[in-house]
Amino acid sequence: MPITLPQDLPAYRILGDEGVMVMSDDDATRQDIRPLRIALLNLMPMKIATETQFARLIGATPLQIEFTLVRMSEHQSRHTAPEHMETFYHPFQEVKDQRFDGLIITGAPIEHLPFDQVTYWDELTEVMDWTQTNVHHTFGVCWGGMAMAWHFHGVPKHMLDHKAFGCFPVQNEAPASPYLRGFSDECVIPISRWTEMRRNELEAAGIDVLLGSEETGPCLVEDRARRALYIFNHFEYDSDTLKREYDRDVSEGRPINVPGNYYPQNDPARLPLNRWRSHAHLLYGNWINQIYQTTPFDLTRIGKG
Repeated sequence: MPITLPQDLPAYRILGDEGVMVMSDDDATRQDIRPLRIALLNLMPMKIATETQFARLIGATPLQIEFTLVRMSEHQSRHTAPEHMETFYHPFQEVKDQRFDGLIITGAPIEHLPFDQVTYWDELTEVMDWTQTNVHHTFGVCWGGMAMAWHFHGVPKHMLDHKAFGCFPVQNEAPASPYLRGFSDECVIPISRWTEMRRNELEAAGIDVLLGSEETGPCLVEDRARRALYIFNHFEYDSDTLKREYDRDVSEGRPINVPGNYYPQNDPARLPLNRWRSHAHLLYGNWINQIYQTTPFDLTRIGKG
């Protein structure tokens, strides 16, 4: 079964060209199926690229997915056309009475700010509390996951002395986890961040490390008490996402290292190889499957134990 997207959303054409099954709203209503309702709270500046990355991953399962794009109510995007935001995105205040099987909270390039100095922090805390009553399972990505760990457990983020930037190996520390079904003992994942969360502080809060490494710290963790996964790295990245970040910083004269273990022979003149795509599909497919196995059929029962 496909992911349901508006036909004029850019991701509809992009994913269709890639061979991902997509379905229009009209076609979806003809099927006597309750689709999984998955929302994306998109905090990234380049909205279209990010929404396409996540739609690609959650649309690759055999289940029908109803994909809802959500934004902060008052925050205005400076990098995405207002027409796109108005057409495809719902302010949180307009959807907060609804229930969803899953919610993804993306990262945001605001790591240097204390959480409470983020302009939309008050509404984001409302969103995070809302997940406990209106969302069956939540997936916090990079800064989004760090924000949830801080809000629910007081686990701080720590600034790094240099940017973690490149593709790094992480180890499978919980092979029996349903979220890591089919995972290798070690896999590679893109990383692009100036902050980290520390294992001892996460574990002291009752959060389990599923993927991690001594070099780059925890990668994927499970917060069972809050029905949530937090991932601090980026399986969703396109093959050229790190390249675009590197080229941007070079063109703007910012100090930046060549992303490690990314280009063949570390040569930026060569095309990078994608070595994380299969594990990206495994992880998000496992997440969708776990939601399907455990969410109530009656949406009104979500959040009621």
